[in-house]
Amino acid sequence: MTTLIPALVAGAVVGSALGGLGGGGSVLAVPALIYLLGFTPAAATTAALLIVVATSLTGLVAHARDGHVRWRTGGLFAMAGIVPAAVSGALSVRIPAGVLTAAFAVLAVVAAVRMIRPRVLVRCEAAPAEPCAAGPADRTDAGRAVRAGAGLGTVTGLLGVGGGFLVVPALVTVLAVPMTAAVGTSLLVIAVNSTAALATRLTTPTSLDWAVIAPFTAAAVLGAWDGKRLASKMSTVALQRVFGASLLAVALFMLVDAVV
Repeated sequence: MTTLIPALVAGAVVGSALGGLGGGGSVLAVPALIYLLGFTPAAATTAALLIVVATSLTGLVAHARDGHVRWRTGGLFAMAGIVPAAVSGALSVRIPAGVLTAAFAVLAVVAAVRMIRPRVLVRCEAAPAEPCAAGPADRTDAGRAVRAGAGLGTVTGLLGVGGGFLVVPALVTVLAVPMTAAVGTSLLVIAVNSTAALATRLTTPTSLDWAVIAPFTAAAVLGAWDGKRLASKMSTVALQRVFGASLLAVALFMLVDAVV
């Protein structure tokens, strides 16, 4: 009972991040599982993948209904990341807990900075109200998408994060996908990569506390719907800064804890 309320609150925050921003949920889930709910780093990253798979699929359905998913672009990202995610997921169990935590913290700091200080983008001529990168709005560079997807898959498997906080900026700035579509497309990539990494991790015996994971996941799924509704009422930049500031505080705490 003592862990139920923290699990529900953390799950709601994670789901809101994924549903509203298309990323950021997993990098909040891992520290919440470790520091609030007492999971080991290895168990936390595995549990985070379970939670992210369920939550990202929920968010994907919601965004797909509104036509905000670029299936071809997301498919290239996702397919390129499957093998790297599986390989790095298998290798992650051999990495010392302190190293895993420190690496995660550094990556989270980078993600937080990206959220707090989003790049200034050129606006599309076809849709002036929608920020995008300079260049053709609907043209996907397959080579770039594959390279970015492979790198994302490696991060997903190694650190147990879905990588949406990395793929959303890549979709917008590199492949010129509008922000609204980047959020929905990111959830497709997260779902595929996280499932691949999870499949590998589940072959290695890991003790998981389902009494915590179940309510955490349920709250995250509900939060994903709320996050999407909230995102439609607030500017994406404002949402990014709120979650980015929270993530930065968590990341710095984890980094100090890993070093000290």
